[in-house]
Amino acid sequence: LLSNICVLYVIIERSILISKFEDHVVIFPVFQTWLHATDSGAQLLRTVVEQVPQIYCLDGKEPNTQDEEEVVQSRLLQPLEFLLFGEDPQAGLEKLQQGSASSQLCGRVFKEGETVYSCRDCAIDPTCVLCMNCFQDSVHKVHRYKMHASSGGGFCDCGDLEAWKTGPCCSKHDSGAATAMETPGLRERAQKLFQVLLRYTTDMLVWEESFELAAELVMEDTFYCVLYNDEHHSYDHVIYTLQRSVQCDHSEAHTHTGRRAVKRGELRSCQDARDLIRHISLQPLRVEILHSAVMAHQSFAMRLGTWFQQIIGYSVGFRQVFCQVALEPNSELDQTSLISRLMLHDARLYKGARKIIHELIFCSLLMETEYKRLFAIEFTKHYMQLQKDFILDDHERSISITALSVQIFTVPTLARQLIEECNVIKVIVDTVMELLSEHLDANHRFHFQGYNSDKFFRIQVIFNDLRYILISKPSVWTEALRTQFLEGFRVFLELLNCMQGMEEVKRQFGQHIEVEPEWEAGFSIQRQLRHILVMFQDWCSSDDTVLLLSFKECHRALMRCNNQPFHSEAIDYYMCKHILHVRPYKVSQEPVSIHLPISRALAGEENLSVCLSSVTSPWTITGPSVLQESCDYTLWAEHPLRCVVLAAQVSAEMWRRNGLSLVSQVYYYQDVKCRDEMFDKDVIMLQIAASQMDPNHFIMLILLRFELFDVFNGNHSNKDQELLKQWNRLTEEMLYLIIIVVGERYVPGISQVTKEDVMMREVIHLLCIEPMAHSSLVKGLPENESHETGLETVIPKVATFKKPGVSGHGLYEVKKECLLEFNPFFFHYSKSQHSKEQRRYVRSPAGERSVFCSPALRPPVPPPFCPAFSTIVRLLCCDILIHVLRRVLQRAVEDRATYWTEAMIQRALHLIGQGLSEEKTQLGGHPVEEVTFDFSLKARSESAGTDDSRVFPFLSRVILGLGGLHSLPSLEAQKDMIKWILQVVFVLSFPLSDWLTQIVPDKDKAERKRKADAAKLHRQKIMAQMSAMQKNFIESNKMLYDNMPESSQWEPVSSTGSWLALGRGSTPAEREVLTCILCQEVQEVQAHSPAMVLTACVQRSTVLTQCRGKTLACKETSYPLFMPPDLAVGTHTGSCGHVMHSTCWQKYFEAVQNATRNRLHAEHIIDLENGEYMCPLCKSLCNTVYVFHGLFLSVQPNSHVCLERKFSDSITEMLVVCATTVHRVGLQTAPNELCPRVAIMSWNTCAFTIQAIGQQPPFYPLISRYIPLLCLPCLTELSHAVIQKHFTDMFGALLPAMSSENTPSIVEIDFFHLLVGLVLAIPALYQEEAVDLRPSAVSSAYNHLHILQLVTVAHIVQVLLCSTDYPAVSGGEDGEEAKAAAELYATLMCLRVLLSRLRSDVSGSSVAERVRTGIRPFLRCAALFFYCLTGVPPPEELSVTTGQMEALCSYLALPSNVFQLFQCHSGTVSPLIRRWCGHPSIAKALKGEIQTISYPRKRNRLIDLPEDYSALLNQASHFQCPNSMDDERKHPTLCLFCGTILCSQSTCCQSQLDGEDVGACTAHAATCGAGVGMFLRWVRECEIVLMASKTRGCTFPAPYLDDYGETDPQLGRGNPLHLCPERYQKLHQLWQQHCILEEIARSLEVVHVMFAFEWQML
Repeated sequence: LLSNICVLYVIIERSILISKFEDHVVIFPVFQTWLHATDSGAQLLRTVVEQVPQIYCLDGKEPNTQDEEEVVQSRLLQPLEFLLFGEDPQAGLEKLQQGSASSQLCGRVFKEGETVYSCRDCAIDPTCVLCMNCFQDSVHKVHRYKMHASSGGGFCDCGDLEAWKTGPCCSKHDSGAATAMETPGLRERAQKLFQVLLRYTTDMLVWEESFELAAELVMEDTFYCVLYNDEHHSYDHVIYTLQRSVQCDHSEAHTHTGRRAVKRGELRSCQDARDLIRHISLQPLRVEILHSAVMAHQSFAMRLGTWFQQIIGYSVGFRQVFCQVALEPNSELDQTSLISRLMLHDARLYKGARKIIHELIFCSLLMETEYKRLFAIEFTKHYMQLQKDFILDDHERSISITALSVQIFTVPTLARQLIEECNVIKVIVDTVMELLSEHLDANHRFHFQGYNSDKFFRIQVIFNDLRYILISKPSVWTEALRTQFLEGFRVFLELLNCMQGMEEVKRQFGQHIEVEPEWEAGFSIQRQLRHILVMFQDWCSSDDTVLLLSFKECHRALMRCNNQPFHSEAIDYYMCKHILHVRPYKVSQEPVSIHLPISRALAGEENLSVCLSSVTSPWTITGPSVLQESCDYTLWAEHPLRCVVLAAQVSAEMWRRNGLSLVSQVYYYQDVKCRDEMFDKDVIMLQIAASQMDPNHFIMLILLRFELFDVFNGNHSNKDQELLKQWNRLTEEMLYLIIIVVGERYVPGISQVTKEDVMMREVIHLLCIEPMAHSSLVKGLPENESHETGLETVIPKVATFKKPGVSGHGLYEVKKECLLEFNPFFFHYSKSQHSKEQRRYVRSPAGERSVFCSPALRPPVPPPFCPAFSTIVRLLCCDILIHVLRRVLQRAVEDRATYWTEAMIQRALHLIGQGLSEEKTQLGGHPVEEVTFDFSLKARSESAGTDDSRVFPFLSRVILGLGGLHSLPSLEAQKDMIKWILQVVFVLSFPLSDWLTQIVPDKDKAERKRKADAAKLHRQKIMAQMSAMQKNFIESNKMLYDNMPESSQWEPVSSTGSWLALGRGSTPAEREVLTCILCQEVQEVQAHSPAMVLTACVQRSTVLTQCRGKTLACKETSYPLFMPPDLAVGTHTGSCGHVMHSTCWQKYFEAVQNATRNRLHAEHIIDLENGEYMCPLCKSLCNTVYVFHGLFLSVQPNSHVCLERKFSDSITEMLVVCATTVHRVGLQTAPNELCPRVAIMSWNTCAFTIQAIGQQPPFYPLISRYIPLLCLPCLTELSHAVIQKHFTDMFGALLPAMSSENTPSIVEIDFFHLLVGLVLAIPALYQEEAVDLRPSAVSSAYNHLHILQLVTVAHIVQVLLCSTDYPAVSGGEDGEEAKAAAELYATLMCLRVLLSRLRSDVSGSSVAERVRTGIRPFLRCAALFFYCLTGVPPPEELSVTTGQMEALCSYLALPSNVFQLFQCHSGTVSPLIRRWCGHPSIAKALKGEIQTISYPRKRNRLIDLPEDYSALLNQASHFQCPNSMDDERKHPTLCLFCGTILCSQSTCCQSQLDGEDVGACTAHAATCGAGVGMFLRWVRECEIVLMASKTRGCTFPAPYLDDYGETDPQLGRGNPLHLCPERYQKLHQLWQQHCILEEIARSLEVVHVMFAFEWQML
């Protein structure tokens, strides 16, 4: 080692150093040794060799990172800093910073998952990104930007002038250029120290197992068995292997920074452990044996890497010195620099070492322009070897040195320098060819059968580097750049030559293909080259000479291609007196390939040259003009035409025996992901050929390749129905191709259109299919190399935006004026899109068709061709096409169904319309004598010969044929098109006006009258049938109509009447009749009838909690008799309101259980052990049923007591079922009917459910059926004594004389729970052991009234005791209510214990207002409860939000002035108040020792979220896991209940819950939401997670929408997001209404997964 590190320090004058550092010699004895050494560099290394093993080995003990860091700082790093600065490091650093400015570049290295931003307006390319801090302080915040999660390995481009068009710097980094160090001698010391330490670091990190250890490094003969992690083996596999080999547990198996020493000992024992690990694993893990000294020195080398980053960050001068040392060539190692050694060894380094090296490169070499250039040259020199190492690497690219290419190749000036100096294009393409050479066949074409998918994916990544190099085309060309670029282009054409004709297919006859051929690899490369081809064309277009030479190279390469050659000599083909001399070739019989990159590249070059020749002024060196004499355009069109024919034959199902692989290829050939460089380029090439060839020859060539030449050239007939179907389908596709060649002109260069015009047309045709969301439009449009579609610039011109509601997303609808450009044969429509467009037109009303487009769907007027392509229109009037159209129409006139199809006729009519429209356009824009397009004239002319051999006199006879077509019922859909054609013919051919005016209108008029009469008769028949059916139904169901109630809705009664729920004069309720949703039988609610039950779901809830984190005690000793006022955890019982017979429900429940047990993952949807099921009607999740409470209204006896049991057995059974479920769920205990807490939990769930419903201000009585009302005192097996004991204990809270030692004070009780318990328990006082007695209606009414009054009085006192602020009310002090309130307040003031809380300056009106506000929620809940209990309708005033106090008091038989309760019963109430206030807990509460709740309670809401989603991302970026210190990606998750940020899906924050390991979110939901949780998942991924238990959860759309009204899960689109208040309110209602469990169940019911997600680990 020492011989390799030969850099020596020049000895500094010992006297100067000793005098300068004499104060620190005592502190650092190591430093004193360095000062006095003759060779300080060698002495430094000897010290390192001596100290490092002592620091990092620790005699085999488990290492302590904190202790190691303290020791290495004191022994090595601090002395190194003293040696560097030449004085106290702190003082030296202050001097250094005074003389230097901060760097203009940010250079923040991104971690995996960190949010980065890219400005769509200002970034040079999509790889230019900003960190969050720079983005927030930049001008790009108000621009169009995108945000996404970084994959790691990049750094912030803030300050890079070449990365941004405007605003290159944020406010923090806009300080100008940084200055270098000026301290004397500092640069020399830094250079010499860096040389020694960087050489040491490099030697240690590149150390391998086979290297021989130097003798001076051997301190002890101890070795380590080291395990390295990779991306291939799972975590569980590593644990299993290590447990079997070295007997380590779960925690020891966890790897750190990419490797872990799993065994320490002698060499032999470590070798045995290595062999055992490799033997157990089928795919061996990487295991090495390293000496303990090597392990220690590698650990210190890693620490030096971070120390270098720290030192480099101090000064630009340090950074420059480090770059110089790192790039300095080493004469001993073939001029290889230290940084090159590290790069070449990168694939063999473990993960932690790689990160250190990459971050060191980021903060040094890539931050200096000149050194970045030198590093780029080194990187390019070793590029091929680095990529080969990456292919064999077992780690992801984000932690590979090859990932740095994006930081180098995307710099425009640097990319051009690399092309000039290193020919980087050739280097990259040669690397690809070298790596793909194993896939070349005998014909030097790629064949990927049996390829390695992982290796192939890594090879594809190299294409990104080629795209980076070409991302910015030059504005100025040098001769060197031109030469090197063309050389790289030639090499690139060689790559395309290997792809030309690859993966060829041949039609399978007879037997179906046995093995599907490989096709994905070829299309993967095609997609990678899609943008690269466009970039090459852009570079060529920027220089005339380069464009000409590149065109020649493309043409020469195409001529050299030998893919799918002809096997016969050219022969002559005759049709309509025209001769075509061409070689025969049948796609259906010979090999054909869909991959033609050279042909398509040539089409792009040709079109580009034509485009430039029409835009620039004198263009004299275009490619076509140079090569015109040597070009055979028939050959140019040959291969593209074969591809089109192949797609047509696949559509005709001629290749179905070739399997799905060919179908998939054809799909992607025309799909938006590939079509711009495949199908579109083939169309351009065919248009080029059509513009240069004779039009008749071109159409004949198309007929030949479609194998339809004989079909249209004679009486070639066949009775084979399958063959006829194929001919018809091929004819449709052939006519469709001609429509495309003639009509598709929206290509720059083909016609005078811009890219914006092209995009507008694409959007219009997508929106003509259906209204679409923005994301759907983006998916349907091609992206450029910057991943932009240009949609935002054109969408306001062609569409209107319809904002979304609470659900769904915003939609764009096409403007009506843009529908004139609609083309039903748009060439980018897929088969499914064309069908949708046709269905939309057919289903639209006749009156709307004129708005949708023209009623005839006539061809839109296209833009004119450029002069070079203007001859294409001659195809429409050539003899061969007119002959083809005549034959197609003739078949339809003959009405031979097997020889024509409606689609064929539709296409033929469209071609006729194109010809007429083109002629009309030319006549309208030019004088008649200048128009050469003679479609109508040529159609009218007759040629010599017989009828079979001459051209049909088209206009005169075909119009008669059209008249026949018009009368065919099978062509009813084409009548509008035929009418339009006849109208245009009338305009162009005036002499035929008599025929048109006499024949066609008369036929149309008669036809319309006939259809109108038939439709009228049809309507009359239908109305007669409906009337008869209605009469028969009424007669057969007469009994149902007789028993139907007049009104099933509740009609409120005015409060001015005598409607009272309590006391004397209370109104009896009416009986109800219900219908079972299962058997549909009707039953009146009666006590003796079978039970009618409602589906219900019982769940624990914290919706009303006033203190989060508090849980309900579940121990056997707990006694939930008194609900605390904070309502920490309650039991909610909700229902969807659907009613069933109890017997029907039992049968349904048993059937559900039997069926669910056999379903996949059914246990995650329905918990059978907890009695869960789905409602038969609405599919709501339920786990019990409860009896409809209307039956309690039918058993009120008229006498004082009743001796007879009033309920049937089924009712009793169902009440017990519900009560047992509430007890089991609420207390999380085993079911036990005899438990004394069953009744208490039943009362509590009734009270809690009412309180949850009563939160909303309006009072809806119909909601009462959703409230469980369980009268259990006499319906269970509990003894009457138990219920009476409960009543006595509860009543003791109101009457202190009856209280016990454990009775809480009035500030520790929720009085509504107490009211419900007392009212439902008081009937037990009438019961005895021998007889079953019940109170009468009159007794019950008075009992309820007195209990309500007493509880109300106590609650008023509770409100005053817990109030700390009183509202300011002006006036009203003379009123009776104010006086009574002041008197009560004075009474409380007289009690000394209250003086610390109550104030003497409070007015009576303020006290009265505080009491009214505080008790209003209690009175609302009481009114709802007594309405459920008595059935007395409430006054209609309660349905409004204001003025409820008087109506509530009236309904509850309370005085409107509630303080009268104290005045009228002062003798009774005053002693109670004194006793209540004398409770010991009252004093503690007033002193703050016991938490009190102010009234009214605050209504819980979800936390407030910021309007801009970037604020949440900023919050997530600062999140630090409390249990982990590493920099691995974390998953911050935000709880929407309380705002806590958690670290989810991470082992560092797992905890124990009920003896099981659970994630942080599951553990938090158990305390915050009683098992229910609502989280904004991972914050960066913008997705809501709903959790209901340890095993159930689902995702839900986040409330953040982009400007287009869409959510963005996983930040896939990256658009700015803003909070939607309506959607967040929906989430709030989902929580408040206890529907989370139901939403999860419905989501899991719809989404079927093979492997269930482990929600408990979230």
